[in-house]
Amino acid sequence: MLRTRGSVILCGTFLFITWNAILVLFLWGRSPTGQLGDPGQDNSDGIENPSIDVVKDLFRMADILEAELENQKNILREIQSQQSVLELSDRNKAKVQVAPEPVIPILVIACNRVTVRRCLDKLLLHRPSAELYPIIVSQDCGHAETAAVIRSYGNQVTHLKQPDLSDIAVRPEHKKFQGYYKISRHYHFALNQVFKTLSHSSVVIVEDDLEVAPDFFEYFRALLPLLKSDPSLWCVSAWNDNGRDGFVDPAKANLLYRTDFFPGLGWMLLRELWEELEPKWPASFWDDWMRQPEQRRNRACIRPEISRTLTFGRQGVSLGQFYDKYLRYMKLNTEFVPFTKLDLSYLKEETYRNNFEKEIYSAPVVTYEDVKLGKLNGPGPFRLQYSNKDSFKLMAKNLGIMEDLKSGVPRTGYRGIVSFISRGRRIYLSPPPGWTKYDPTWS
Repeated sequence: MLRTRGSVILCGTFLFITWNAILVLFLWGRSPTGQLGDPGQDNSDGIENPSIDVVKDLFRMADILEAELENQKNILREIQSQQSVLELSDRNKAKVQVAPEPVIPILVIACNRVTVRRCLDKLLLHRPSAELYPIIVSQDCGHAETAAVIRSYGNQVTHLKQPDLSDIAVRPEHKKFQGYYKISRHYHFALNQVFKTLSHSSVVIVEDDLEVAPDFFEYFRALLPLLKSDPSLWCVSAWNDNGRDGFVDPAKANLLYRTDFFPGLGWMLLRELWEELEPKWPASFWDDWMRQPEQRRNRACIRPEISRTLTFGRQGVSLGQFYDKYLRYMKLNTEFVPFTKLDLSYLKEETYRNNFEKEIYSAPVVTYEDVKLGKLNGPGPFRLQYSNKDSFKLMAKNLGIMEDLKSGVPRTGYRGIVSFISRGRRIYLSPPPGWTKYDPTWS
């Protein structure tokens, strides 16, 4: 673009100079009467006697020449002015285009499931850019068949192998939890590879039994700037623990929440968080360790109304815990939401907290029996209040949502409030007004 504009300016300058040269030559070789002397007079003595008319013509021609030169100077000034404007515009555009798009690697934690193919196929199907979303598969267990599946993708993925496959010394009563110890060791290895060896600044972690939604990549790209700028956040998750079909609003695929509960199951963290956690990374049960107050430090995660991941792995170290009762019924989002084009400023801490609490505590209070039997009048939302751990667990269990708590925090909870759909109406299962903090003994 600069080369083209420079050529135009050069051409204009050349035409200006050429025009004036021609004009001067033309006027130089021309007299007003065709010759300077009187054709009827003998000029043999070599003395010219120009008439008064000739002098007037010469003055008139000088005036015309002066006016034309002034006009040409104005044209040249305009050309120079346009050149300055175009150069400034090009410099500004260059500044805008300097910042590259951030790279967000996807880390797939794999072990001995050949069904990792389903996970990788969906990632590759929905991935909009190989350069912006490199897929890194970190494999533990040394399972040959799984390794062969991963290798079959060639350079579409990077295949890492956990070098330490040895058993871990544990207390006798923890021998049955050997798998959880190995998983924690594997996470430590894989995250060090991503952040320290490969020098990435962020990562999205999925496990080999997760399928992703069509807008999975769009979701995380849109929320990366918020995660970087808001110190009250420490992760972004694709998962809703109460995201079973019938418990979410299908018309609100674009709805996002803050949650005090660490969801996992497809989540993004920054290198700065790993630098904080890595020195004290636990030997086992890393996800519950993340939910402890010492690690969470009153920070929240972002999670969606409708999950952007779906687990299809019933078999694993948890031996199908929760799968048959909850996980197999989870709803995976199918509608592409252009999150990068939406205003997500409502998720900033103070704005979100004020608006969320105002909506919850201005909603009419209803009884458990009315919710359970569908005897609610109006479209909602409604508030169902619990007073202690037992009342929360009883109502949650009977209404079909997750009733367990980790360090006092309910799944999907924000300031003690759990949001879900029951019989087509929004319900907020919440503590009384004036809530201040979680009680870690509620577990």
